[in-house]
This record gives sequence, C-alpha cells and structure tokens, in this order.
Amino acid sequence: MNFTRWSARLPGTQRRAATRADRSTPAAPTAATPATGSVPAARAGSGPLPTPDGPVATLDGLSVHDVLGQVPALVAVVYGPDHRIAYVNDAYAALFGPRTPGAPAREALTELEELGLLALMDQVLRSGKPRTVKSRRVTTPDTTADPGGTTPRPRHGYYTFTCSPLRVGVPGDGPPQPGVLIFAADVTDQVEAAERLRTSERRQREAAVTLQRSLLPQELEQPDDLRVAATYQPGGQDTAVGGDWYDVITLGAGRTALVIGDVMGRGVRAAAVMGQLRTAVRAYARLDLPPHEVLQLLDGLAAEIDATQIATCVYAVHDPNEGRLVYASAGHLPILVRDPEGTVHRAAEPTGPPLGTGGWLHTSGSVPLGPGCSAVLYTDGLVERRDEDIDDGVAALERAFAGATGTPQVMCDRLIRSLGITEEHDDDVAVLVLQHPARTGHDAELFHNAALELLGGVEAAPRARAFASGVLASWRFPPELRDLGVLAASELVANSLQHGTPPMKLRLRRTDRRLIIEVTDGDDHLPRRRRAEPADEAGRGISIIATIASSWGSRRTPGGGKAVWCEFALPTKHAHV
Repeated sequence: MNFTRWSARLPGTQRRAATRADRSTPAAPTAATPATGSVPAARAGSGPLPTPDGPVATLDGLSVHDVLGQVPALVAVVYGPDHRIAYVNDAYAALFGPRTPGAPAREALTELEELGLLALMDQVLRSGKPRTVKSRRVTTPDTTADPGGTTPRPRHGYYTFTCSPLRVGVPGDGPPQPGVLIFAADVTDQVEAAERLRTSERRQREAAVTLQRSLLPQELEQPDDLRVAATYQPGGQDTAVGGDWYDVITLGAGRTALVIGDVMGRGVRAAAVMGQLRTAVRAYARLDLPPHEVLQLLDGLAAEIDATQIATCVYAVHDPNEGRLVYASAGHLPILVRDPEGTVHRAAEPTGPPLGTGGWLHTSGSVPLGPGCSAVLYTDGLVERRDEDIDDGVAALERAFAGATGTPQVMCDRLIRSLGITEEHDDDVAVLVLQHPARTGHDAELFHNAALELLGGVEAAPRARAFASGVLASWRFPPELRDLGVLAASELVANSLQHGTPPMKLRLRRTDRRLIIEVTDGDDHLPRRRRAEPADEAGRGISIIATIASSWGSRRTPGGGKAVWCEFALPTKHAHV
C-alpha cells in the first residue's frame, strides 16, 4: 500500500507560511508536501524575531508518515465505521507486531478490543470529541528477555490512550473519511511509582493502626455497678489513623473513672501522643483527684509532650452511692445521658479549652446517673460531617441513643450503624457506652447500702461496731468475714474520731463481688500508712486495714473533707447467695 497517497487533516488546523525570508512570496507546493497532509508551522511569537542568515527549516516538507514514525509513543490511524487500519508507527509495530493496512480493527487490532477501546473509538466517531482512558495495563510477550526459550515471558506495561477524531484521505483520491487517531503514552514508570507510594502509605497506616489498637485497652475493666462497652473504628483505607482513645478505670469504693479523648492529628505521631496521655490519665486517676484537677494535670503534660499537638478529652467519675456522674471537659463534645424514661439529656457546661493550650482553670460539673440510666461518650468522628453542622450530628446521635436498647456492646454497634459509619468513613470513631442497671429480684439481693451518721464523742465507736455487726449479719456474711468487716469499721471510725472533724459518716456497701467500708469526715488531711514503733500507742490503724483488707485508699471529697475506704473480696460461694 502506498502511504504517500494517504493524508490526515487534524480538526481546527490551518496551513501557515513556510518561510520567514519572504512573507510576500508564497511557497510553491512540491510533490513531497501534499496540501492535505502537511503539518502547520509553529505560531509566530508576540515580538519580532531577528532575520536568519539562511532559509528557516519548516515542517511542510515532512509527511505525516515521517512525523509519526519517529514519535516514541504508540500511534495508530484508523478510518471508517469498521476502524480500518490506515497507519501504525514503528513504536506500535514494535510492541504489538506489524499490522495489515486496510484491515478492520476488530480483526487486526485485537489488542484494542481487549483493552476496551473499540467502543471508545465508536464514541469518538459519533461525537467528534476526543476521549482518554488512563493507565490501561498492556501485556505483551517479551521475546528479548528470553531469546533462547520457546515460551516468551509476558511483559506488562501501562499506557494512557487518547483517541482523537480526524479526517483521513482514502486511496484513489476519494473523499476524506472520518477516522480516529490513537495515541498511547507509556506511563509504566509513573504507575509503578504511584503503586510503590501507595504500598508505603498502606504499610505506614497499618503500623499506625497496630500502634493505635495496642495502646487502647485490650479488655475493659468491668465495674461492679456499671455495665460498660466501647468500640474503636479507624478511618477508611485512604485516611491516616488518628488519635482517638478511651479507658475505664476502677477507683475503689465502687467508684469508676471513664475517659475518652481525641488527639488532633494523624498518623503514628498522633497515636504515640494518645498513648502517653492515656498512660498519664491512669496514673493521675490513681490519685483519686476530682475530674477538673486531672484535666489540669493533663493540660500541662500535653504541652510538654508536643506543643504542636492538642487534644480534647472528657474525664468523668461515677459514684454509685451518690448516683451521679461528675465530669470535666477539655474542648470535647458533650456527654449524652438517657434517663429511665428514655429522655436524652446533654451534659451542660463547664467545658474548657483543649489540652495543651494552657492558661485555663478547668472546673467540674455533674449529671444524675442513677439506676436505669445510660450514658454515651464519643469522639467527633461519630457526629461530624463535612457538609453539616456538628450540632446536627449530635442531635442525630441523641435520637439514635434514645431508641437504642440492649447491652452496651449492642448499643455501640447500633449507634455506629445509625450514624452511617462504614469502613470507608473518613475519620476515626471511638464510642464508650455505660449503663447503671436497675436491679430487681435476686440481683437486687446482691447490692445493698447502709449508712450511719457518727454523732457524739467516744460513744460513736461502739455504736459504729454494733451497727456494722448487725448490717453484715443481715447480709448473711459468714462469721469470719463479718468479724473482719467489724474490725475494719472500728479502725476507720477510730481514726476519723482521732484525726478528723465532724460531720462523720460510716457507710457499708455490698456488691456481687465485694464488701466496701467507707468513713467520711470534714478534715481534708489524708492518712498514710506508717511503721509504728513498739512503744507507740497509736499509728497502727491504717496498717491493720492494709493487712486485713483486699485494698484500701483515701480521697478528698468535693465539699471539703476526706473519705477513707477499704474493700474485701467476697468468696465465690458468698458472692452469689
């Protein structure tokens, strides 16, 4: 086939002057430059150019065959509704093999059909507009890689194909027909580089998620009076892991600390900062400080860990004797509490700035959380959406929480589903649900409270012993445990009478797992265990308590004063009477 009789007219191009030497003299056409196949010269610049000494080289002397044949990209020209082959350049033939001119593409360009380009070429013919498909995987036999073998090994590459409409002259000087110019650029290096980058990012994300999960509680502590469950879901695969975290800490005397927070940032660094804050919270919680004091300490620590990263946090303490949840917030979203009637309330102020900002005195608030109540603590990933106000998200959570029933774990799952959280969600989500169940029947027999106001002077001690003995007997404790409880109550009351100030109170509490004895008074000086010398007549009370009890502790009370407590673990046979 004589290709010199073929030509291509690209849409929208115009023939320009061949030389700058003599603009007034048009260039005479030659046999080497057919009018239908010339490529336009470059446009003139905006300013005058110096006159060259000799003739200026132009493209008018080159045929389409000469131009496209030297292009390193793959080029093919087809025409007609069957996409018959008009031309393929050397790069195309080197990759896919030579092609017979005039043959239809479905038979001669089978690689294009395998790549799904024939339908795209049909669209280009119909619409007259170019179309592009990116990064198509092309597999060809690599005969050079194994010249002595009988079975060529496949070679894989990636090409971006662009199909552009053009008019193609036909043999015999017939009218030009609509055709398609197929241009394929090799993007294998770019695709492989992008894949390496994605692999590296995926490994970094997996490392961050592993670090994040390892720093979260592997198993939540389960308080006697509360049922607690939590869930954490990292963001989607395209989202770097954040610093969401939660924890449940039993404080002793039936009290429980609950905490949830969010380090602002992404990746391993945010997860590492989260782990340090969570560890610090557990350490500060052992001091049994009020919630706002815990946040005050965390605020200073967060600035020391990394001054460029801040975090939000809620720290709350539940006391079953008071039936309240005392909390402090550092820039975090409000706790939601559902009462026994199903009405959801938002925990009101106070809310301070996030941790790490400094210069703020946090304060504590409280909300009722008695038997039959539930509460949910959560991070912003649960309720925040890019196209919605965050208050709308909190309101949606309130509605979902009002209708959520079941165990705390079931409620966690239902809240996540109700808020539309999927595996592809663009932010981390942490949810912590707690229930204070209203116990009836046999369960109610395992939970009892009894209290005695300690009035008067020295006669308060024998009255406290008699009260403790009668209560423990009514709770059907065995004689040995009853004697230990009476001794502990006597020592705590004696310590309070000697070192404390009124008002004083003795409180006994029984759960399904332990006996708790607590004495409160109006003096805020905390007792400490010390070694008494043989000649000392006092100083042995706390040592006796530490010896006979499973655990003991003390804390300052909000109204000014202190509480000293001890616990006795119940034997299994007495824990389920």
